[in-house]
Amino acid sequence: MTDDHPIPDIAATIAALNRRITQAAAGRAVTLIAVSKTKPATAIEAALAAGQLVFGENRVQEAALKFPPLRVTHPDIDLHLIGPLQTNKARDAVLLFDQIETLDRPKLADALAAAAEREGSMPNLLVQINIGDEPQKAGVARAEADAFIRAMRARFGAALLGLMAIPPVGQDPAPYFRDLVAMADHHGLPVRSIGMSDDFEIAIACGATQVRIGSALFGGR
Repeated sequence: MTDDHPIPDIAATIAALNRRITQAAAGRAVTLIAVSKTKPATAIEAALAAGQLVFGENRVQEAALKFPPLRVTHPDIDLHLIGPLQTNKARDAVLLFDQIETLDRPKLADALAAAAEREGSMPNLLVQINIGDEPQKAGVARAEADAFIRAMRARFGAALLGLMAIPPVGQDPAPYFRDLVAMADHHGLPVRSIGMSDDFEIAIACGATQVRIGSALFGGR
């Protein structure tokens, strides 16, 4: 077998991750997003066979190749875009994804609104916050976040579910996670997509409702 992650391994890994999530959540509902970027369809099929339905992809083009065939047999897949979105890919993203977690600028909001009007459907949306105000990262600057979130709530209504962030590498993520959760609470937004393979339990303790786990589930690239 050439697959580095046979079905029993992925199934066992998902079960172990869900146990850790349940323990950290202490009765709260937390969704595991299986980050399948760069992973082959065979690995995703193994995760599906283990009952995993929520997946995250970074690129529209890659997801468009992998997921339409998988949805033929698994129409209940819940697919999230967790990478940056170019405005010229907005229509493709609206058609493909159930949730777009990287809304971070007015031009993208315009493109998504226009695409949703043309297609007659709108995916759920999260605003990405640049929680560490890092110049190399995407996301809304903290100083602009409140005004942007208010504008997006007015524009998209119930489709805007929450916030997403990635804390600075090499720093304690907990203060950044708590700030993101406080920001979501302030705006009455229920979804907080924070935490990845190395820090998801910390994120859950801080109030995450979604955790994005790739390498701890599928292994390294």
